[in-house]
Amino acid sequence: MRLKDKIAIVTGGGSGFGAGIARKFVAEGAQVLIADRDLQAGLDVAASLGPRARAMRVDVSNPADVTIMMEAAEAHFGGLHILVNNAGVGHTPQPLETLPEDEFDRIVAVNMKAIYLACREVVPRFKEQKERTGEGGVILNMASTAGVSPRPRLTWYNASKGWVITATRSMAVELASFGIRVVALNPVAGETPMLKTFMGEDTPEMRAKFLSTIPIGRFSTPEDLGNAACFLCSDEASMITGVAMEVDGGRCI
Repeated sequence: MRLKDKIAIVTGGGSGFGAGIARKFVAEGAQVLIADRDLQAGLDVAASLGPRARAMRVDVSNPADVTIMMEAAEAHFGGLHILVNNAGVGHTPQPLETLPEDEFDRIVAVNMKAIYLACREVVPRFKEQKERTGEGGVILNMASTAGVSPRPRLTWYNASKGWVITATRSMAVELASFGIRVVALNPVAGETPMLKTFMGEDTPEMRAKFLSTIPIGRFSTPEDLGNAACFLCSDEASMITGVAMEVDGGRCI
């Protein structure tokens, strides 16, 4: 019960890594608001987790939705201690100059601006909470090995995840004195709905090509990310901030 009595928001919690994080958080005692643009997916995950989980439809790139999300967590659970900015989008492998502008804008909106919008809402809440109770909060951003060791033909996705890593480190330095820790996870390609996007096509040959770059020899799983997220967001990691932990089976070595 490492997260007993903690209240968390997990964006993109209706599938993939987000669902794995939500499951682990509830198993460790937290109450979780699952925010996903696919409401049914979020409801399905929440139903499987019982009364400590709740789902709502949220477009993380929409400022009004983000405000409502924060208010909903406070209204339903009575507070907020952990924000997991997990929602993200990718693009199919292609030469950097061929990505349509609307796809680029979507990557910026979901992978980057959404973190700005969420932090704009949550940081004042965590600062006030620190003054009132002595406890600030934790912000966990989902980055990627793409931001550390980029694959070719995924340039704009890679760049967005590099931004997440830098933003995490900068926020950590700025917010440390307010009792707010900011951390990130760098997963390698995983068994999630985004895998096909990154590979371009899901074939045995393409999977073998990706797996050949991962020394441990398998893709990351939602459970892997849930375990890492639970540690970083727990009091066991109270001295850790500003890190971008690689959950990558050795790919970035």
